[in-house]
Amino acid sequence: MKTDWEIRREICHYGKMVYDKGFVAATDGNISMRMMNDRMFITPSASCLGDLNVNNLAYVDFNGQILQSNCNPSSELPMHLEIYKKRPEVNAIIHTHPANSTAFTVAGENFSQPVLPELILGIGDIPIAKYATPSTHESAVVISELIKKHDVIILDHHGVVTVGKNLQEAFYKLERLEHAASTLLAAKQLGNINPLNSSDIKKLHEIRNKYLT
Repeated sequence: MKTDWEIRREICHYGKMVYDKGFVAATDGNISMRMMNDRMFITPSASCLGDLNVNNLAYVDFNGQILQSNCNPSSELPMHLEIYKKRPEVNAIIHTHPANSTAFTVAGENFSQPVLPELILGIGDIPIAKYATPSTHESAVVISELIKKHDVIILDHHGVVTVGKNLQEAFYKLERLEHAASTLLAAKQLGNINPLNSSDIKKLHEIRNKYLT
């Protein structure tokens, strides 16, 4: 298990990466990491992920009680709590507002078309959660069942949440998702999107299942 200061530094590191990649703007988004079985560090409310301070992260338990902090935890804390409770193997969560992935839900377009092999292999199915008012308990409700089987969830009109055993894994899933969204958007501008055939999709899922087991 990593020390609290290692976790603090890791959150700040990936916060800057998320911000520099343009996956969030201003004070959008939030990141957390599990500390022991029932506690976490989470980014502060109204903080810029590109300018985090190791001394200004909220330390809370899984009942939402602040254990140590000189700031308020992110308003999306209920969503993070729900994910950790439903997925004991998950140690890191990133919630962001990547423009292209989010644009698909704003436009009412289907993102999860079986088009890109790397998306099927690296992430699998990508569900879209129903719209929920940001910064409310609704965000926890709409992802509650989906998070049991998915590591990446697109939030209708509200961005993306990715999870992993560590922040690197969660970040790579986010990066892969947004790259795929950019590719699909470019393809739509060029013409029709041509999905993979069912036989190729089956092979990809078989490969994915082989390496996940």
